[in-house]
Amino acid sequence: MKIGFIGLGNMGAPMAANLVAAGHSVTGFDVAAPMPEDVTAAASAAEAAAGRELVITMLPNGEILRAVAAEIIPAMTQGTGFVDCSTVDVESARAVAADAEAAGLLPVDAPVSGGIGGAAAGTLTFMAGGSAEAFAKARPLFEIMGQKAVHCGPSGNGQAAKICNNMILGVTMIGTCEAFALADKLGLSRQAMFDVVSTSSGYSWTMNAYCPAPGIGPTSPADNGYKPGFAADLMLKDLRLSQQAAEAADADTPMGMAATELYEEFVEREDGAGKDFSAMLPRFESRRRS
Repeated sequence: MKIGFIGLGNMGAPMAANLVAAGHSVTGFDVAAPMPEDVTAAASAAEAAAGRELVITMLPNGEILRAVAAEIIPAMTQGTGFVDCSTVDVESARAVAADAEAAGLLPVDAPVSGGIGGAAAGTLTFMAGGSAEAFAKARPLFEIMGQKAVHCGPSGNGQAAKICNNMILGVTMIGTCEAFALADKLGLSRQAMFDVVSTSSGYSWTMNAYCPAPGIGPTSPADNGYKPGFAADLMLKDLRLSQQAAEAADADTPMGMAATELYEEFVEREDGAGKDFSAMLPRFESRRRS
């Protein structure tokens, strides 16, 4: 398949490389990032999209997605798949999909879970919104770049699934870090804490698979100085998207709001920028009850 790929940063580059390794012809464009090996460089986003059977975008936010979509949609031919793997607001995803459908394209919003490691290993999970026809066209590529793709319904529902999932993740990580800090102050060893909680009703992904305490459980960013697997900055972005969506939908999300405020404090007014989102644990360790 002839594929255009726009946005070749930390996530997009390994995703494009996996498509090339599977035998596809990939033409790419990025305003700053270097071109992955065997990806043909285009001079513009429109050039990367022109004449392709499917175009993938991986972009920082909804504003940039809308701008890129306005440039590439006129360059694409009817029946072309347009798969956006960015994590953006639901409103932008649905607006871009509507424009793409009006041009006869097959849009899918398909944000991913799995991080840079999953992008490199081809083990991402795709949460896809769009028509059944559009999802079917993109699915063979999802199977190359990831291990699972879930069709979540119409356009925008992929973003809705990603936002809801990451709101749970942010809230759960804060709860896990708070509990470890409390256990420390109560004289309970971290290992004992893990051994109990990981097999009891406190079981969670943040405890069992991504434990924020160094040396406890499977290896995680906590064992590497909290260098990001998933950066606190990105968690803050996703939590803000969750609250934007909650406001638009008139949904009451007090825990999501509290998590957003805590990550804002951590990233913007403390030392959390550039650290993994699990670095909330040393933050809570050093704090007293106010």
